[in-house]
Amino acid sequence: MNETNRNMILAIVLSVVVIFGWQFFVAGPQLERAQRQAQIAAEQAAAANPGIATTTTTPSAPASGTATTPAETPATDTPVSFADRASAIAATSRVAIDTPAVVGSINLRGGRLDDLQLKKYTETIAKDSPIITLLSPSGAPNAYYVEQGWAAANGTTQVPDATTVWTVEGDARLTPTTPVVLSWNNGNGLVFRRTFAVDENYLFTVTQSIENSSGSDVALFPYSRIVREGTPHVSNFFVQHEGPLGVLGSNNLVSKKYSDMQNDKQIRLDNTTGWLGFGDKYWATAVIADPTQQINAQFTYLRSNNRDEYQTSFVETNPIVVATGGTAEDHSYVFAGAKEEAVIATYESSLKLDRLELLIDWGWFHFLTKPMFYLLRFLNGILGNFGLAMLALTVIVKLVFFPLANRSYASMAAMRRVQPEMKSIQERFKEDRAGQQQAMMELYKREKINPLAGCWPILVQIPVFFALYTVIFISLEMRHAPFFGWIQDLAAQDPTNVFTLFGLIPWNPTSLPLVGSLLHLGIWPLIMGVTMWVQMRLNPPPPDPTQAMIFNWMPVIFTFMLGSFPAGLVIYWSWNNFLSICQQYFIMKRHGADVDLFGNILTSLGLRKTPKPTT
Repeated sequence: MNETNRNMILAIVLSVVVIFGWQFFVAGPQLERAQRQAQIAAEQAAAANPGIATTTTTPSAPASGTATTPAETPATDTPVSFADRASAIAATSRVAIDTPAVVGSINLRGGRLDDLQLKKYTETIAKDSPIITLLSPSGAPNAYYVEQGWAAANGTTQVPDATTVWTVEGDARLTPTTPVVLSWNNGNGLVFRRTFAVDENYLFTVTQSIENSSGSDVALFPYSRIVREGTPHVSNFFVQHEGPLGVLGSNNLVSKKYSDMQNDKQIRLDNTTGWLGFGDKYWATAVIADPTQQINAQFTYLRSNNRDEYQTSFVETNPIVVATGGTAEDHSYVFAGAKEEAVIATYESSLKLDRLELLIDWGWFHFLTKPMFYLLRFLNGILGNFGLAMLALTVIVKLVFFPLANRSYASMAAMRRVQPEMKSIQERFKEDRAGQQQAMMELYKREKINPLAGCWPILVQIPVFFALYTVIFISLEMRHAPFFGWIQDLAAQDPTNVFTLFGLIPWNPTSLPLVGSLLHLGIWPLIMGVTMWVQMRLNPPPPDPTQAMIFNWMPVIFTFMLGSFPAGLVIYWSWNNFLSICQQYFIMKRHGADVDLFGNILTSLGLRKTPKPTT
């Protein structure tokens, strides 16, 4: 592969990266928002609530705010709207939750887990910043809650629903050492109890029990669900999923965008096992069935009370039959908290849960991403700075792949050595393609050259560096992690901006329509752009004007694209470019190439007309 062809391939690859990057980060999200707004405007004010199936089939979990009588369409319990979250919480009686990791309360109306905040995480790096709010009651802005219940196998059994007011038995405060028991008597011989237990992190164990003194056997289906009102803001980064997801037996990982749910309306997967819920960038909720139970899982979207509503739910496939005079109970779990890898892994192994690790989106190359994450976490523990750990990990990866990079350039150097003979063959066999190919193969065989040897080492490295990029992007440890100087949060964009003269001009250029998203350009994105441009100058500019133009503008485009990226990713990219420059310079010198970096820079800037050839 000669240098012209190699440059052409590189230019094509980079162009594709820019096109797809623009689609993912700019055009795609804008189109998605426009489609969502058009769809909302076209829909009626309310869609019909999904009913519960008849006694011949297993019912679905009821729609939010509904009763659970399966023989008829559930009556809608329209929630009262509140101006803010605090007002919604104050409007109902509650049981407090207090653990080392979370604080909140259980709503006695409906027996819902609908008030939860994460103690260890704040919204910003400011000292007075409020802690992260995960769950909020129905009626509050952006309501988000978890509910368990029963669906009757016939239309006569009265079961608790969203309007039921439960009574507390015993302790009125949920802690890791004191479970809370709620009870409700339907007045017809059935006593329902719902017991909540919580560990020191993010796992709630919910036990639902029934005492039957009604004089006849009762068949009930236990269900669990998560309801999320309003469409949350998502990053729309293609390396990480945000939205409804679950691992459901042989269906494996099921992940949907919020826009997908608006189109699909309802997805039901019967006779399966596992868990399902919602994943954000750093937080997640999931309802988890007992691993021994078969369930019917469902993802649902509806437009109700002039708002979007998303629901993930499951109903156990087989009913629990409670004989008269007997009792029965059912166990399920709720994960609600931060996506801490060690905590999630402990739950998965101790409770034998099916691939709960996929609450964290490890990406296509998970077999590479996870080991890199473990190494990054180890380095962070040693160095005490996530940014330094990230830079150290990049150096390690570069060292591991140095032999491949060396071999790649050795092959390119060999191809460059025989380039005069290749041109001679092309001239001699200008009209004979078959003869030209045969002569080329004889040349490769005589010189012991593999024309593809220079490409494969580069291709092998691509998944590894993509995995490294992914693990840095998804790492919860990067959130609010300081680096040095003005970078006090690696997960936030560089706070400096060249378009405000780094704070001297008091205006916000990002508020401008259309182009505002491109007008945040901090110091680190500029460093990244410069290092990328210098790296491309290690070789003389290509003779083709189109290729030369692409090479000149590519760093500029990437600089603006990465301007709004998290600072940690931009620092990683800049550091990787710098290491690539050093590595490539060393390898080229080692193989006898005459590297005229300064001269190539002058040529690119038009200050020297004739590039110095690389030997």
